[in-house]
Amino acid sequence: MSGHPDRRNAPLRLGADAEDVGRGLGQLVVAVLEIVRELLERRALRRVDSGDLDETQIERLGRALQELEEKLAELREVFGVEPEDLRLPANLGELLADERADPRWKEEATP
Repeated sequence: MSGHPDRRNAPLRLGADAEDVGRGLGQLVVAVLEIVRELLERRALRRVDSGDLDETQIERLGRALQELEEKLAELREVFGVEPEDLRLPANLGELLADERADPRWKEEATP
């Protein structure tokens, strides 16, 4: 055996510092939250369009979505994420189509 350590047993090390890893994780979290926000917004619009909600509920829903957008804007600023940075390899249209086909969503919409 040579004096070289066995690389198979050596711990895997990333070539990034903690700040880069933290920023990358923050960007990932913001991107996922943006997708969730988009899904919630589209779901809310469908409920409004279906006539299931009264004026008070519509107003509360609108305020909640606006507050959510404000919080996400704060997170984007904290993590230095620009809207163009939020491209994930996911087709939101397909996610929404899958959501509409899910029978659990239909049950939820039933009063």
